[in-house]
Amino acid sequence: QVQVVESGGGLVQPGGSLRLSCEVSSGVFSFGAVDWYRQAPGKRRELVASITGIGSTYYSDSAKGRFAISRDNAKNSAYLEIQNLKPEDTAVYYCYFDQTWGQGTQVTVSS
Repeated sequence: QVQVVESGGGLVQPGGSLRLSCEVSSGVFSFGAVDWYRQAPGKRRELVASITGIGSTYYSDSAKGRFAISRDNAKNSAYLEIQNLKPEDTAVYYCYFDQTWGQGTQVTVSS
């Protein structure tokens, strides 16, 4: 059974940065795409970024320029780095792999 666990969220001041981690327990991690989503209060969950098993990436329009997705197949892990955080980045960030969601990690951007 696949398990997905996010970490790295927290309270950050505007302009700060964070690196979110997603650890996946799966023997086929290196073959599958990893997606990062976020859900802000009162809003729908939205796709932020995605990375294939060989490292091809996709970013939503809102993520281009400040977000960077990466993965380390040897560690069964994926990452989402966010630079120059803004209050509108406040959301629960979710990792998605092989039809499995993690529990999410809260990112709050506030002074």
